[in-house]
Amino acid sequence: MKTVPLLPNLITAFGLSCGLFVIFKLVMAAPGVGIYSEQAAAVAILLLAAFADVLDGAVARALKVQSYFGGIFDSLADAISFGVAPMVIVLKSLAVPTGTELAYLITTAAMVFSVCGVLRLVRFSVAAYEESVLSTDLDGGKKNFTGLPIPAGAAAAVSANLFLISPEFESVTILSVEARAFIMFVILIVLGYLMISRWKFPAFKALQVRVSSFQIVFITAMSAVFIFYGVLYHFAVVLCILAWAYVLISLGLSVLRYVTGPKIKTLESFEPDPDDFEDYE
Repeated sequence: MKTVPLLPNLITAFGLSCGLFVIFKLVMAAPGVGIYSEQAAAVAILLLAAFADVLDGAVARALKVQSYFGGIFDSLADAISFGVAPMVIVLKSLAVPTGTELAYLITTAAMVFSVCGVLRLVRFSVAAYEESVLSTDLDGGKKNFTGLPIPAGAAAAVSANLFLISPEFESVTILSVEARAFIMFVILIVLGYLMISRWKFPAFKALQVRVSSFQIVFITAMSAVFIFYGVLYHFAVVLCILAWAYVLISLGLSVLRYVTGPKIKTLESFEPDPDDFEDYE
């Protein structure tokens, strides 16, 4: 009987618990009550789940205890924490009257996002399994992901939704429920497509910049100060900027590679894959 690594899976279970807690808490809350505070708290808990999602893989690689069980468990946890929980957050914040066309549209968009997220996880799990069978390098040595990772998609969705109801945004203009629901409809459809697309998105572990040690410490310290200040006083704005910067910059690099072809060698790793599901049929 094979043993199952304990520590990485405990971290995965913690991330899953965060996602489940968000779902159960929001289901019990009344629609529209304490809307921004409830949303901000739920998004913060999902950020803990995202941190756990990064940490469990790092711990497994550091301890050399990567396993097929851990990979499947991680994918199932991500499906709930980043595929279902964010959509509960969005739908609960909108409080659209049931039975209306608007309710149908935003529910459809939420389902599209969740289904595309699960498909993204299935594709990733199949690719990881094939790499583990064909190679001893479980990391695959890949610098980029094919399709937007579901944690990044979830962050983009909930950050946009939170920003639209934030005090900073409402100090400029206040959107009607209908306008906000339509904006989120478009955002969720686009993010769903990006998750199952063939566009490339960089893995953070592949982002390497050659600078001196002092410069690394200085840049890291200054960045941490600004980020912590922003998170404390402008949580919705900072989160939205960070989440969408990753999505838009990555997509821009992929589009640039697609347009220029092999002319720019530095963007070679952003070459789009030929087909999304052709190899898994």
